[in-house]
Amino acid sequence: MEPPVFEEIDPAGDCDCPGCAHWRRVLPQSRSGRFPGHPAARGTALVVAAVASTTLAAHAAPAAVLPPAGPDVFAGEEPGTPQGPRSPLHGPGGQAGPPAGAERPARLPATTRADIIARARTWVTRKVPYGVTSYWSDGYRQDCSGYVSMAWGLPGNEWTGSLGDYAERITKAELQPGDVLLYHNAGDPYGGSHVVLFGGWTDASRSQYTAYEQTVPHTRRRTTPYAYWNNSSRYVPYRYKGVTDGAARSTEAAGPPAAEGRIPFPGVAYFGPGADNRHVAELGRLLAGRGAGRFHPAADGPRWTDGVRRAVRAFQEAQGWRGAAADGLPGPLTWGLLVSGGGRDVHSGDSASAAGGPPSGSSPHGVRGYPGRALFRPGAVNDQVTRLGEQLVRKGFGRYYADGPGPRWSEADRRNVEAFQRAQGWRGGAADGYPGPETWRRLFLS
Repeated sequence: MEPPVFEEIDPAGDCDCPGCAHWRRVLPQSRSGRFPGHPAARGTALVVAAVASTTLAAHAAPAAVLPPAGPDVFAGEEPGTPQGPRSPLHGPGGQAGPPAGAERPARLPATTRADIIARARTWVTRKVPYGVTSYWSDGYRQDCSGYVSMAWGLPGNEWTGSLGDYAERITKAELQPGDVLLYHNAGDPYGGSHVVLFGGWTDASRSQYTAYEQTVPHTRRRTTPYAYWNNSSRYVPYRYKGVTDGAARSTEAAGPPAAEGRIPFPGVAYFGPGADNRHVAELGRLLAGRGAGRFHPAADGPRWTDGVRRAVRAFQEAQGWRGAAADGLPGPLTWGLLVSGGGRDVHSGDSASAAGGPPSGSSPHGVRGYPGRALFRPGAVNDQVTRLGEQLVRKGFGRYYADGPGPRWSEADRRNVEAFQRAQGWRGGAADGYPGPETWRRLFLS
């Protein structure tokens, strides 16, 4: 028999053997998920060539050298929706924050609800891609638990198994913007767990809310049924222990300096779907005084409505702002102009896009805002599909979504549209599940 022959080989980067899958999880700081000290990363393998021409190859780390399975170790196959383990912040200057096994700090970083929502919105605006081994420029991991860690301002990246240590359990009735709904699946912590930020109720029955979440393909803000699209009974409300109800230290551009006696900006968390407070009433009063009262007849009411949003957008567009700068949600600059009397008033002919329905110009189809049939076909990926899905949910036709609406056209979208069309009394080809101009008009009819 000839002596064995040893040679170096490099395992495939997408190898799904237990050894490679394990090191991709426990070493998220490495872009490849491996490091030179591990047998799999070195590409070392044993190839035994015998006289009988029997060849054995094994590139995975032997089972004996794998750490025992625990909260940060999952020794099975790569899960479909993984999350990373507890880890420090990550950045070009090296690691910061507590190491993965450190004690929790005795005093948690203090923050406000407004600051939490403001930080959450930054990732939504930038559409941060989902990634279990990727880190954004702020050092936080780009998965659901890293997103909440960032929004709460934690000193490191937590996971669904440790976020509860920084929070206290609350009831559904106690939920406020900045709280979370957490599902930690102990049976499959890396594949079945999830956490979302609560942004406020969107209906009086409290059956739907605004969720800020890090999910595939990127961070998004969407209307979500309580408690979540799936595994709803397993989501638990939690409140960060370091949160206060004070005004925000907003990261948005500051408005005009507030003169003595002026009302300071209360923070972004007080405005938006589900808000019901005196600041909304004050906003309505200010808008009415600047010519936007026709969009919001009940200008003295404390409850946020779509009329308030249209009035805010009308005022923002009167300043010449467009796109994301005129989203109908007041920031420090909008508020500063309103309370100081600065900027331009809303005139009777201003802001046609804020008068109701989806914001859009004229359409060749004769239906305002309808983008055309080509955007709703198999393989289509665009924001209009998300917009359509969110409106279907608001109208009560989202039953076929397993994980909420998204930008990719799916069979769930088609079936929900078909259900809406059948509710109009249409049958046959008129209820094919593909939105035409009349379906669109009725769906977005206020």
